[in-house]
Amino acid sequence: MSRIRLPLPARPVAVLAVAAGLLGLLAAPPDTPAPRTVPAAAVVENTVTVHYWTRTKNWAAHHLHYAPDGGSWTTVPGVAMEPACTDWVKKTVSLGTAAGLQAAFNDGSGTWDNNGGANYALGTGNITVKDGVVAHSDPCADTTPAPAAKATVYYSTETLGWSTANIHYQPAGGAWTAVPGVGMQAACTGWWKREIDLGTAASLKAAFNNGNGTWDNNGGADYALGTGVSTVRNRVVTPNAADPCAATPPDTRAPTAPTRVTAAADGVSVLLTWDPSTDDRGVTTYQVTRTGGSGGTVVTDVGSTVHSDTGLAERTTYTYTVRAVDAAGNVSAASAAATATTGDRPATPATGKPLGTDPRKDPIYFVLTARFNDGDPSNNRGGSQHVKSGNAANGDPMFRGDFKGLIQKLDYVKGLGFSAIWVTPVVLNRSDYDYHGYHGWDFYRVDPRLESAGASYQDLIDAAHAKGMKIYQDVVYNHSSRWGAKGLFVPTVYGVRDSQWSWYYDERQPGFEYDGLTIDAKTGKSYYNGDLWSTAEPAGNTCVNWGKPTGGKSAEGYTVYNCQWPSPTSGMFPKELYHQCWIGNWEGEDSRSCWLHEDLADLNTETPAVQNYLIGAYAKYIDMGVDGFRVDTAVHIPRTTWNRRFLPAVQERVAQRHGAEAAQNFFVFGEVAAFVNDKWNRGSVNHSAQFYTWKERKEYDPDDAEAALEMYDYEQQQGTGNQPTSTNAFLNGNSYHAPDHSRFSGMNVIDMRMHMNFGDAQNAFSNGKDSDDSYNDATYNVVYVDSHDYGPNKSSERYAGGTDAWAENMSLMWTFRGIPTLYYGSEIEFQKGKKIDCGPTCPLSTTGRAYYGDHLAGSVTASDFSQVSSASGAVATTLQQPLVRHVQRLNQIRRAIPALQTGQYSTEGVSGGMAFKRRYTSGSTDSFALVTVSGGATFSGVPNGTYTDAVTGDVRTVTNGTLPVAAPGKGNLRVYVLNGPGRIGTAGPYLR
Repeated sequence: MSRIRLPLPARPVAVLAVAAGLLGLLAAPPDTPAPRTVPAAAVVENTVTVHYWTRTKNWAAHHLHYAPDGGSWTTVPGVAMEPACTDWVKKTVSLGTAAGLQAAFNDGSGTWDNNGGANYALGTGNITVKDGVVAHSDPCADTTPAPAAKATVYYSTETLGWSTANIHYQPAGGAWTAVPGVGMQAACTGWWKREIDLGTAASLKAAFNNGNGTWDNNGGADYALGTGVSTVRNRVVTPNAADPCAATPPDTRAPTAPTRVTAAADGVSVLLTWDPSTDDRGVTTYQVTRTGGSGGTVVTDVGSTVHSDTGLAERTTYTYTVRAVDAAGNVSAASAAATATTGDRPATPATGKPLGTDPRKDPIYFVLTARFNDGDPSNNRGGSQHVKSGNAANGDPMFRGDFKGLIQKLDYVKGLGFSAIWVTPVVLNRSDYDYHGYHGWDFYRVDPRLESAGASYQDLIDAAHAKGMKIYQDVVYNHSSRWGAKGLFVPTVYGVRDSQWSWYYDERQPGFEYDGLTIDAKTGKSYYNGDLWSTAEPAGNTCVNWGKPTGGKSAEGYTVYNCQWPSPTSGMFPKELYHQCWIGNWEGEDSRSCWLHEDLADLNTETPAVQNYLIGAYAKYIDMGVDGFRVDTAVHIPRTTWNRRFLPAVQERVAQRHGAEAAQNFFVFGEVAAFVNDKWNRGSVNHSAQFYTWKERKEYDPDDAEAALEMYDYEQQQGTGNQPTSTNAFLNGNSYHAPDHSRFSGMNVIDMRMHMNFGDAQNAFSNGKDSDDSYNDATYNVVYVDSHDYGPNKSSERYAGGTDAWAENMSLMWTFRGIPTLYYGSEIEFQKGKKIDCGPTCPLSTTGRAYYGDHLAGSVTASDFSQVSSASGAVATTLQQPLVRHVQRLNQIRRAIPALQTGQYSTEGVSGGMAFKRRYTSGSTDSFALVTVSGGATFSGVPNGTYTDAVTGDVRTVTNGTLPVAAPGKGNLRVYVLNGPGRIGTAGPYLR
């Protein structure tokens, strides 16, 4: 690189400022005054066309930096020159009235030719500069101009789900385009195209984005592209590539016809299921054709392999055929016909309809229904472990609480300020200790031990909705009980029944059907294992040494036999319906395809029969009007299966029955259990919560089982550094921006990282922020401290950090992004420090799942959320507890400030431990809040204006963009709202 000497005294020259290298070219001021202005008619416009020789420079780009005589220098590096002819570039510039110019040339990256420091003195007309020699000529006369270099860039979005694409680029030696760059044109399915004129540059750097803040910049390295045709697909650049759209043959091949179409009537509804069709490029929809009745022929488009046809005529036969359709519009042949005859119209049809509002507005109260409040003692049941567990001695049957008890105390929950209730699974369970609901047996039936006359599940949904409260139903897709799943598969023989085990394996009782509630007259039991015993080895058994003693003893001292308990390797569960292995690695592929526990028979969710069974079952509860699903053990089902089958089926059913808005706000949040403190679950993306919030990034095998393996391998190879990111949770400076949910899978998640770090609120806050770019939208994360499974740091006890720490945790949860969720009783630190679950080895009364109803005895009436108009008895005492008053006011504040419900957040310009700013803007709503929890904070660069603290009512006027806030104290907080409503609620034990 040549160094520039100081300007000569007689004329201005360009000089480079030197500081840690040559930083930029500076223009020297002219030493003569500008010419006087002459009449416009007399002005002569001089031009010069400067030709510059390129062969000896080997620069990627060429710039002319100049100053007309008596005028100012151009801004470094000057103006780009353009191809003229072979080995020459040129630039024509206007000199005004000047008769000449000073000039220097550079490559745009700091390499200069400035005539040895003297600059070039040039005149007007055609000028050539070749290796320092100036001449008056046109070297390209009578030659064909050299074409400008061009780059044709194709970018693939097939795995991204973008609806548009931009290319942001920088030619070598040139400047970057303005963000977001220039729009690309749709070329063919999954591909976008842009042709770029590079001038004299031979290459460019590029990054791509969807125009809404989602970027692909090659992991921060940008993409290096050359001239000619380049393709960029899944971060792989192919130079000199063939046109990816030129060889795309038209799709003329139709899918195969659907098979195994079955139709089953239920009242005046028909449930239709079928096996999926295959297609070389993928099936997009199915056409279901119905004939029969007075309605003629009806054709319905369906996105899954289950269709529920409702509102039909009574006692009428209907015939159905199904065709598959691919993206090109090719239609398969019709399936074989299936028929069904409807029955009588139900006397009391379901009346439920989801509330259909944004779920982020609704704090969640989580109850184990069977342990919350007992409204009907007649449906209480203790089960086979009633005595052994110690529950009998305490008069505390495992099934004690019920829907009637919950309906009776809806005003308690509303009085706390919660507008959503998460209830444990409601389907009929079957196991030795199944009060919690996670051992589903009949997925199509509500467990009778939870219902009463006038207090059915439908009655609970309707009663909650009447009070403006939502019901989120816990659902299980991953497993059934070890007794199988009624209507799908129930094993008929299992285990060995001898004199020791006769108490457990009952003999068959003709005419008796297990429902969990009805007591068998012969045995006096409501639980019943009569279908599951044998004294002879069952036909087709594959379990080794069936019926032979293992050499071990049970807890009671009884002889244990091989194959005594349900097992995936016994051959008693068909492989097309149940997986055939035990889990070996919780962060391995087998965690999604093997049994977790003997009580959790792992369903083969990649087969149509299982998919249809589950889709049909949960359609029933959607029809009843539930507002969302909490998905148990979501991580143990491949993301491909969720994205292909279950999530679209949920959306389709809600939209079909309740409308598009209800479908958009039907809240699905999954338990993707990662019991570690790091961002990615031990480095495995497939086992991390945020992974499940995204659509797939590429196409996989049409077979769901093969697709699951392909996806697992692909994403593990991509690793944690190549996962999609999002700015949906973050403010842009102080501004709210429309979120981009185009790549959202349909499943939100429980915030496992905050949960695991809630031993300390500051840890939870720091870890939560660190993960938020990897969720599709972290403002939908469900956030809790502890639950029916674990406390923070995978503690097996209910949280016992103290009342002050609880208050601080709550203050953070109710103001930070996400949806605050409280496990029943935490508002009074119920059972703090007690082991959450010890199975039947100890009484439930000593655990974190103890019965809560004693604290709710008496009457309570809520006039509004967080407002109790009257209370008497034990519940009145409960409502006076410090954390109750704390959560009531937190709910008041959150409900009054939209930014705390649906806002994005930022910590930019914010000092302090747990401090942040949040904003939500929509239509006439513009809510901006500055929050600090426990500690002091300073907010810099915020909009000027009047801020009012929602806690104290303190009014502060900001004129310099800075608002300092003193520390409010542990558990307390400050929420300064721009043009805010003032103090919300009254001072309490912490918020004061």
